[in-house]
This record gives sequence, C-alpha cells and structure tokens, in this order.
Amino acid sequence: MRARATLGATAVVALALAAAGAAVLWLLEDNLLREVELRAEVRARDIAGQLATGTALGEVDTSDDPVQILDDAGRVRAVSEGLVALSGTPNGSVDPVAVPPPSPTPGPADGDRDDADDADDADDADDDADDGGADDADDDGGDDDSDGATTADGGLGPGQVDGDVDFVDGNATVEDAGRADYRFAVAEVVTPRGEALTVHAGAPLAVEQAALETIRTALLVGIPLMLVVVAATTSGVVGRALRPVEGIRRGMAEITRSTDLGRRVPEPGVRDEIGRLARTTNETLAALEASVERQRRFVADASHELRSPIASLRTQLEVGAAHPELLDVSGAVQDTVRLQDLAADLLLLARLDAGEHPAGGRVAPADVVREELARRRCDRVRVVAGPLEDAEVTGSRGQLARVLGNLLDNAQRHASASVRVSVRTGPPGGEGPGHVVLEVADDGDGVPDGQRERIFERFVRLDDARSRDEGGAGLGLAIAREVAVRHGGALTVSSAPEGGALFTLRLPLS
Repeated sequence: MRARATLGATAVVALALAAAGAAVLWLLEDNLLREVELRAEVRARDIAGQLATGTALGEVDTSDDPVQILDDAGRVRAVSEGLVALSGTPNGSVDPVAVPPPSPTPGPADGDRDDADDADDADDADDDADDGGADDADDDGGDDDSDGATTADGGLGPGQVDGDVDFVDGNATVEDAGRADYRFAVAEVVTPRGEALTVHAGAPLAVEQAALETIRTALLVGIPLMLVVVAATTSGVVGRALRPVEGIRRGMAEITRSTDLGRRVPEPGVRDEIGRLARTTNETLAALEASVERQRRFVADASHELRSPIASLRTQLEVGAAHPELLDVSGAVQDTVRLQDLAADLLLLARLDAGEHPAGGRVAPADVVREELARRRCDRVRVVAGPLEDAEVTGSRGQLARVLGNLLDNAQRHASASVRVSVRTGPPGGEGPGHVVLEVADDGDGVPDGQRERIFERFVRLDDARSRDEGGAGLGLAIAREVAVRHGGALTVSSAPEGGALFTLRLPLS
C-alpha cells in the first residue's frame, strides 16, 4: 500500500508538473515572440516610413539589425551594413542591384505646375459636372496619387505604407556578430516616385531562445528533483500513517498464534480512521472472546446436563438386565423423554446461533394460544385464557408455538394456582399500535429485579434447591428470547397483577 500510494502520488504530480511546464513554456515562447515581432515591426515601419517620405535608398538608416529592401521584381535594392549572408527572404542575395530611377510623371516644366494642376482640376470638375462624371479616371489619377490616396485598383499609392505586416523566420550572418536566427517583419511601401518596395527588417531570436533554453533546463532539472521530494514525502507520510496498521497486524498475528482472545491490539492516540479501526478491532476481539467463552460454557453445561439423564438411564438398564423384576420402565421412559427434549433444545439453539432465520409465513398468535391450551387441559396448574385478539405476524409457527410452550411451562412450575395468557395489539404503556403483544402471567413468587435479565441466560436456574426433573435444564427462556429476537421482537419480564411474573412477548404486525 505504501508503494502504491507513493507511485500514485508521484504519477499525479508528474502529470501536473508536465502540464504546467508545457503551459509555461508555451506562454513564455508566445510572449517573447511577440516582443521580437514588435521590435522587428517597429524597425520595418520606420524604414518604410523613411522611404515613403522620399528618402533615397542609400540614405535610409539600416544600422543595427539586418535589413533587406527588395523591389517589385524581387531584386535587392539595399541591405544593412555588415550583412554577409541572409536566408528566409525571397532573395537570399546581399548585393544590391543598381537600377536607374523611374521617369518623372509628365507635367508642366515651369514653376507654375501647381497652378496648372489646380486649373486642370477645376476644368475637370466642370467637365464632370457637365458630362455626369464620365471623364476618364486617369485625368485625376496623378493628382490623387500625389496626395497619398490609393489607386483605382485598390493598391498603394505613392508615399504610402501598407498597414499589414507579415513575419517570416530566417537567419543572417553579420560581421563581428556571426550567424544567428532572426524574425523578419515584411512591410510594403510605395515611394513618392511610384516605386514599389518591400522592406525585410529582422529582430534577433537569441534572447528568446536563451530564455526558453534556461526555463527548459530548469524544468528538466527541477521536475525530477521535485518528484523525488514528493515521492520521499509521500512515502514517509504514508509509512507514518500506516505504522499503527502494522501494529494492529502484528497484534492480530500474535493473537492468532497464541489463541489468546484476551489480548488486544494497540490503539493509537489520535482519533482518525486508523484509531477507529483499532478500537473496532478490539471491540470485535472482545465480542469474539465473549462468544467463545459463552460457547465453552454452553458446551460444558450441555455436557453436564446430558450426563445426568444418560447416567440414570444406563443405571436403570443395567439393573433391569441383572434383575428384570427391578426394572423401572416408567423412569427409563421419563429419562429418555427428558434426554430427547434436551437434545431438541440444544439443536434449536445451535441453529439459532448459526443465524437461521424463521420462515416467512403469516401466523395468528391467538390461534397458537388456543391450540396450546387445548393440549394443557389436564395440567396440574390451570391456564386461563384472557382476551385473544385476532392479529397476524410474520414468522415460523412452530418456533412461536415453542416460545409459548416454554413460557407456559415456566409459569406452571412457579404458579400457585393459575396462569393467565392473553393476546392483544399495541404494546402496553401507551406506546402505540404496530405490535402483537402476548402476555403470560402467574400468581407465584415472581422474579427479583436483579435477576430479570439473568434468567434468559442459558442453563440458569434461580432455584438451586429445585430438582433437575422439576426445573428442567434452564434452556427454555433462553430459547424463547432468541426466537423472539429472530422474529424482530422482544421478550421481557416484569411483575404481574396477580403477584407473580409477567412475561411479555412483542412481535411486529405483518
């Protein structure tokens, strides 16, 4: 369990750390790349802005990071100082190509060009008003382009920079710096002379790569160390928590080897699950010890009770064999019947101790009382029937008849003149309906308060002076209570109005 708990905790922490590490690396890489792209974009827009304002290619500030400027034909027009090699752009060359400047746009040669253009614009506006705007768009194209407007086909006009910037990865070799990886921002611009150029401005990825490598190394080293700490801590905590369990196991093993149920396992001082386990184990051992002791006492008492009728029967048979004229047949029959009854009682108790549940039939206690009274009309002590209400319970008819018979036998042995039996619904004392109450009362001496629970123990007879033949083996009331409990009821004893004992059997209604 200790190894499994340690392995499980370490695996969970490892998955959590791996997921967290991957998330940290991804977020860090994304943020650092955004910073690199921002630096490259600012650099590309700055150069593009210089070109858009008419700065010549040779005068553009291209210091610091590598820069390459291409025209619309893909030719290299300018590169930054010290750039030795370049890759990742459409043209890997670092040698600028000399291209003659484009011809100027035709127009008035004198200093009144602007006035002429204004006059032309006014004439064009009048013509557009007269012709419904059907003049050729090329008439105003030159003027619109010179003011920075887009062309009719949606492209950039002279002196404009494209608002969208793209990014590409590449590498460059710079003098005194060597070869390195860069992130290039790609910006398009049209010069005031109408020349379309593409600016590639790079920002180094070395800082980002160094930071990521540092974090990656820290994670690769730190995560295993953290897992080692987690495994060691989990193993120690689980081992400390399971130490009392090992003590309980050793205690149970010693009890098993010694068969001494009087020993107990150690109980930890804390009130946690293991402490409750130890207390429950000791309670189980105590119950087991009591059960074994009860079983031993039962076997000893049963052997003692069986010895008397068997010895008496054997003596009578031996005398009869030697002297047939002295054989007491009635005494032998009586001992045989007593032995048979005792064996039946012991067998029933054994079945009840084994957990036998009663049958699930419906039984009317009033009918059971009537049948039992019909068998006892010639008994020494008269049995009087009280109110017998019709109600039904669920259980075994034979076992309930056995309970009634035992109660009546006990009452007749102790009664002076009469015994009363009754059946009604609802327990006494105003406890409400829901039960069938069977009462057996006698007018004898009753049961002392301190002995009212002891009489339900097995082989217990309060009157030690009473003979075994008159008092029985002391199993009748024990059997009656066991059967009552198995039927979901209870059997108690109290004082009867007649002065003797009142036995009350409560069973739940069907």
